[in-house]
Amino acid sequence: MLHYTASVVPFHLPDNTVLNTLMLYRFVHFVAGITWIGLLYFFNLVNVPFMKELDAATKGKVVPSLLPRALWWFRWGALVTVLSGIAYWMHLLATAARAAEVTLSSSIWSFFAVWTAVWALIFLLTCVLKINDGRLLGVLAALVVVAGCWVYLSLNNHGWENNHVLAIGLGGGMGWVMMLNVWGVIWRFQKKIIRWTRENANNGTPMPEQAKALARQVFLTSRTNAWLSLPMLFLMGAASHFPMFGM
Repeated sequence: MLHYTASVVPFHLPDNTVLNTLMLYRFVHFVAGITWIGLLYFFNLVNVPFMKELDAATKGKVVPSLLPRALWWFRWGALVTVLSGIAYWMHLLATAARAAEVTLSSSIWSFFAVWTAVWALIFLLTCVLKINDGRLLGVLAALVVVAGCWVYLSLNNHGWENNHVLAIGLGGGMGWVMMLNVWGVIWRFQKKIIRWTRENANNGTPMPEQAKALARQVFLTSRTNAWLSLPMLFLMGAASHFPMFGM
């Protein structure tokens, strides 16, 4: 006769404060990131072609109702994703720096300096020089991002930086650029377009001449973010599962 003995799988929550904090950072980062990038893909793959099919009257009803709600989750999802990711990355950076007995100030300032400069150059191309050809803008933006990666890696090539630190430093840097695009271009311009569309629908106020130009810049910036999300997501996965850089 066979006898079966019931067994209980051991389960316990870690009581390590640092470990729990890091798990919280990652969980918040994942949830906020899914919200943000999911809406980014919705805007680019669904909303843009859908809006092209609407007449002015229908658009006047849809835009003021849909976009403020979607953009609320979009912009705050972007901010929470980036801040929680930076908090997690800084812990990894501090751990690697302590092991090597070095200071990490240069690693932090280089991250913000390089990637903010990358964003400023893309902003210059899109909103100051107003390059309207999406293919040309895409090529130039890609060159700027590749240059940013090269500069960042060159400034953080001391031997102690591991794959986690460098892969997230690159992918997170692209996320920083994307977040600045969300708050500095997409949301700032969309607020105006939503207001003008509402006034046009409610009062018959003509759309300003600059509305079309702003809408084009929003579209190009959003499309830039969509393309940037691909290497960003790859590098986030590579940080733990595909050693490309450092030790």
